[in-house]
Amino acid sequence: MSYTGDVSVGGPADTRELPGLTITKVAVGPVDNNAYLLECTSTGELLLIDAANDADTLLRLIGGRPLAMIVTTHRHWDHWAALQAVQRATGARTAAHPDDAGALPVAVTDLVRQGDTISVGDTDLSVIHLRGHTPGSVALCYDTGGALAGQPHLFTGDSLFPGGPGNTEHDPKRFGQLMDDLEQRVFAELPDGTWVYPGHGKDTTLGAERPHIPEWRARGW
Repeated sequence: MSYTGDVSVGGPADTRELPGLTITKVAVGPVDNNAYLLECTSTGELLLIDAANDADTLLRLIGGRPLAMIVTTHRHWDHWAALQAVQRATGARTAAHPDDAGALPVAVTDLVRQGDTISVGDTDLSVIHLRGHTPGSVALCYDTGGALAGQPHLFTGDSLFPGGPGNTEHDPKRFGQLMDDLEQRVFAELPDGTWVYPGHGKDTTLGAERPHIPEWRARGW
């Protein structure tokens, strides 16, 4: 069956096969977070994006296989509630931006910043720092080099959703910063075919969202 990205808490995961990388998306409660398990197709190395909650579900998804790293997209509790349990069970390294790392319940082994690269076996993920939802929010992009025919894959945490940017609590400075980073570091750099995997809810593409940027600016959230 083809991938849709439409998952629900307690329901099955959804898996997408890409050249070089397999992506498995699962939803966990109580805040309907998405977690993403990435597997290098040539080496089998695994990376988890956001050990959000429900460690049992995440560990079943991992299935006893070696987990190399857990990346936390930002410091809000609903994105790391299972981090300590999953890290202890797997011994995985942990990664986060230094501006958010101090709020996490484990010692972060790999501090990542704008422009850094995280490897998953033979594949690479580019780190994009998106300030505003939190100071250290990051997105991860697979294949910014274009080998997927103009269809990179972008994991945005809570910085970009279908319908707009993440919550900046009606703070004009934070909102402006997030919009600037999204426009300069995401929309200006990546093509419309880029698939977006957010921290909650359904997926989208940059092409679907790009026409609405002026609306977001005008409404201020």
